[in-house]
Amino acid sequence: MADPAADAADQALAGAHVTAEAPAFADAAPDEAALEAGRLLFAGDCTFFFGAQQLAQLPPPAGPEIAFAGRSNVGKSSLLNALTGRKALARVSQEPGRTRQLNFFNLADRLTLVDMPGYGYARASKDIKADWQGMMFDYLRGRPTLRRVMLLLDARIEVKQADHDVMALLDRAAVTFQIVLTKTDGLKPAALARKIQEAGRLARSHAAAYPRILSTSSETGEGIAALRADLATLAEAART
Repeated sequence: MADPAADAADQALAGAHVTAEAPAFADAAPDEAALEAGRLLFAGDCTFFFGAQQLAQLPPPAGPEIAFAGRSNVGKSSLLNALTGRKALARVSQEPGRTRQLNFFNLADRLTLVDMPGYGYARASKDIKADWQGMMFDYLRGRPTLRRVMLLLDARIEVKQADHDVMALLDRAAVTFQIVLTKTDGLKPAALARKIQEAGRLARSHAAAYPRILSTSSETGEGIAALRADLATLAEAART
């Protein structure tokens, strides 16, 4: 039987950025103060400072960390470059699975951004996948300074089993994650609205999911300011 309240909440997602307090993912874009905080944070320096190919190589836990995770070729590096306004901060490659280490970036001495290896790359050898994906999952489970995982999903395609596996892992580890749709410029408005609705339903099914769905495009800049605002909120919370 249809749930009118749930249907209404899904319809509200067509515009959609959602507050943590909203019981059903109601539309609530970041306010001007949050957007300005995000702009100021990302106007600061952002520099690469560490790369780790093994868990033992991780830098000592220090300030709050935000990890960017997603399937190979989901657009993690492009999104990081768009966020920081630096075209070559994170290396962008047309070859899926190119990033095979955890790359750490210092953002204005307030946040550490972590570009993670893409998961689910079918053509990687079993040994390689076991090594760098195993390290990635160990990091997600056990990093005490990890404040949130921005889980990137390609808006143009269906959610894959590897995505579901990562969300289940984050649920078990009690690590908060936030769904960020990427490459939304490839969808017409009606199709994007449906994708946001689907992402909202998916998030509601996971205990660790943060209830704000972000839709972004590194090409057009859609959603970049809203994502900056969310990250600025996390940076400010870490100071209190």
